[in-house]
Amino acid sequence: MLAAVPGSPSAYIDRNELLSKRLTTQVSERSGNLSHSPAETLSPVLPTAVEDAASKLLRACCDARLKIATAESCTGGLLASLLTDVEGASHAFERGFIVYSEEAKCELLGIAGDQIDVCGAVSRDVAIAMAQGTIRQSAADISLAITGYAGPTNDGGEEGLVHFACTRRNRTTRHRVEHFGAVGRGPIRIAAITVALDMMMDAVRDA
Repeated sequence: MLAAVPGSPSAYIDRNELLSKRLTTQVSERSGNLSHSPAETLSPVLPTAVEDAASKLLRACCDARLKIATAESCTGGLLASLLTDVEGASHAFERGFIVYSEEAKCELLGIAGDQIDVCGAVSRDVAIAMAQGTIRQSAADISLAITGYAGPTNDGGEEGLVHFACTRRNRTTRHRVEHFGAVGRGPIRIAAITVALDMMMDAVRDA
């Protein structure tokens, strides 16, 4: 199990940078001079470091002839959207599953309902099962799963708790847990995307 990265969510997203990017994008669009960015559609709302990490990951996958797939719960497809938004390298992305509900996790990824009942949908075991199910249900070489609480819950769940699992086909599945805190749905999701990209890059390097 990988240790959590030290530091607060500010290590993943700088709100001032986010606001600056939005304002810069608005001005550039009005002037007809929008600068090129790795992630074309999502660029206005993503920190530059996240865009760059996604671009590096996809190009590394292309160089190694690896395909990646994702299974997302609390990020709602944001990771898949980012990975299909990088021009010239998005073909390294094989498919993505948005499995927000417990039923979707079971139906699309083959997770046993009793496992979710026992462990909870936001747990180490379910994150690992999601990553392994994604590998089984795809032609990808690397899968990444995310399950967590991006906002307040009605059942006492810890806001900002996110479990990750990454699998490379026929190899060990790696797990990671983060406690981002009650910093808001947007910052939690972007912080989760940052961790996910880091884990997948590690899997690419695991030759």
